[in-house]
Amino acid sequence: MTRALGSLLLVAAAGAFSVGAAPAGQARAATPLGQVVPAPASVEAGTSPYRITRDTRIRVDDSREARRIGAYLADILRPSTGYRLPLTTHGHGGIQLRLGKGPFGTEGYRLDSGSKRVTITAREPAGLFHGVQTLRQLLPAAVEKDTVQPGPWLVAGGTVQDSPRYAYRGAMLDVSRHFFTVTQVKRYIDELALYKINKLHLHLSDDQGWRIAINSWPRLATYGGSTQVGGGTGGYYTKADYQEIVRYAASRYLEVVPEIDMPGHTNAALASYAELNCNGVAPPLYTGTNVGFSSLCVPKEVTYSFLDDVIRELAAITPGRYLHIGGDEAHSTSHDDYVKFMDRVQPIVAKYGKTVIGWHQLTGASPAKGALAQYWGLDGTSAAEKAQVARAAQNGTGLILSPADRIYLDMKYTKDTPLGLSWAGYVEVQRAYDWDPGAYLPGAPASSVRGVEAPLWSETIVNSAHIDYMAFPRLPGVAELGWSPASTHDWDTYKVRLAAQGPRWDALGIGYYRSPQVPWPSS
Repeated sequence: MTRALGSLLLVAAAGAFSVGAAPAGQARAATPLGQVVPAPASVEAGTSPYRITRDTRIRVDDSREARRIGAYLADILRPSTGYRLPLTTHGHGGIQLRLGKGPFGTEGYRLDSGSKRVTITAREPAGLFHGVQTLRQLLPAAVEKDTVQPGPWLVAGGTVQDSPRYAYRGAMLDVSRHFFTVTQVKRYIDELALYKINKLHLHLSDDQGWRIAINSWPRLATYGGSTQVGGGTGGYYTKADYQEIVRYAASRYLEVVPEIDMPGHTNAALASYAELNCNGVAPPLYTGTNVGFSSLCVPKEVTYSFLDDVIRELAAITPGRYLHIGGDEAHSTSHDDYVKFMDRVQPIVAKYGKTVIGWHQLTGASPAKGALAQYWGLDGTSAAEKAQVARAAQNGTGLILSPADRIYLDMKYTKDTPLGLSWAGYVEVQRAYDWDPGAYLPGAPASSVRGVEAPLWSETIVNSAHIDYMAFPRLPGVAELGWSPASTHDWDTYKVRLAAQGPRWDALGIGYYRSPQVPWPSS
């Protein structure tokens, strides 16, 4: 089956740009099944394509989830096709969304396409939703527009059987250095969903801003959230705001992973409450970009009362499994204090029913049973530091891989990139894609890798246009590393599939970096 997919990808390469506007008098070809991103696990080409027409119905089984996903699909297709596309639970033909038994896992699906119908089958709603994302990419890019387009709306014939390599496929958005509104976060969620990302990690606190309301410590948000890098007005999420983000993410089958960074990266909290400081004196608010200078007071009991309140309130409005406790760049905390701190805090997370995630410095303490360590080092990080993380992985700590010189989306593409930083180097599109998470960290068992996550830190990122430019075109490659089998991993075929995404981003209004490494369509 892998060989069949490889052949289809070569077919895609040969006809990569047939999905654009066809010359006058010529029919537009259907997008080859294997041309989507992330690459499917297996593809079998068929013969006749399916054509969406004004008579097409979206047929769903009688479950609330299938109806909701069907309505989501209809909302995408109606503006550009101009067709009614009514939802129905009866009849045959058309576009069918079915929940049923099968070897799909929790996120897998099968897509069958022929002249009479397209059927997406999954065991769980998440798989059905991911199948819809594949269907979107099999249609012409113009399907994403909000005005009627000429079509035709063809789906290549054949079968896709698909499921993810890793269960954790994440993207992090730093809302602390610069604040992003609920609407801006929702926009990013929609972009992540198109590529089957299933975790949204929100970095909710840092030196420059505290972004989530905590009832028992109200000044965290009202004062600690009142500014941002460069001295802007900042902002914060009310609990209702946060729950709206969580709800919206869930509707796109993303789980929100909230992060409260500790014991460092805490100046916004320390400025809000003097008693959290060892000397009892609140420092001023901070709007710069230096790191490593702040620390919660490890010996004070109020520190743990404070964190118990924060974690309790945040856990209560977070239905997902994980709570991220940061733990990076705690340069103002001694090693002994760091270990003591983590020994106190991790049980609080468990007390409120959540699983700990921490940056990989957590492995310098004693990670709790079931905890995940998020590796953000570089290819050139010291062997000793890598060995520390590998030992934890050998002892049962799961790993999320976010190597900064590979998939930090805030790194500049080249020296001329107008946004971003370069402390980890320049990260062009091929570099972000061309590595294997399962073999990346020496000594770490492949089975310890739970997945990948692409962080976007916001020192220089202030609006959605900035997010889009730094995330695209690198984000889809990270999504493919997390979803697709290692056997499909090939830069030469991937860059062609990636190039075919350009017109879709144009249709969606996503302004992206036109990397010279990618053969973008000329029109």
